Amino acid sequence: MLEIDETAIPDVKVIVTKAFGDERGYFSESFNERRFAEFGLWHKFVQDSVSLSRPKHTLRGMHFQVPPVAQVKLVRCLAGAVLDVAVDIRHGSPTYGEHVAIELSAENRRQLLIPYGFAHGFLTLTPDTEIAYKQSDYYAPEHERVLGYDRAGVDWQIEPAKLIVAQKDQGNPSLDDLPIFFRYGAQ
Repeated sequence: MLEIDETAIPDVKVIVTKAFGDERGYFSESFNERRFAEFGLWHKFVQDSVSLSRPKHTLRGMHFQVPPVAQVKLVRCLAGAVLDVAVDIRHGSPTYGEHVAIELSAENRRQLLIPYGFAHGFLTLTPDTEIAYKQSDYYAPEHERVLGYDRAGVDWQIEPAKLIVAQKDQGNPSLDDLPIFFRYGAQ
């Protein structure tokens, strides 16, 4: 009932769920611990969160939590569409500073599995976009950090003046200015 697609960064995976439909709609299993384990995806999730962004071109990110409460995230779009981005911030990684950008939508039912050591953000491509996250650890604001969305080397595919960005997501450090929170192979 699911497929795993590789990305340019091997640790970031696209999960594609199958849908079974008829004239009433469809049924799709978005998460099954046993099926994920068959693909070597062993992550335990302890929290589900939902984010609603009303305006198109809302940018959220690039967020991450530092140890001891670093998070693996499984992100999917419930309504609308986003450009979902994960940036590798693991020092020593062969893909350090690189990113994966994938369109997630309610229609394509794709999910992005983002491991420890990645900053995460997204840009809404439609109004009234709703995102759901599974997280491997609880939200801990004192351990939350932000990489500058405009300093992460991401082409957001829109003029910066058209972005809607919260104050919290503005003026954050570049990758070069971040302390070392993650080392490749350490988690």
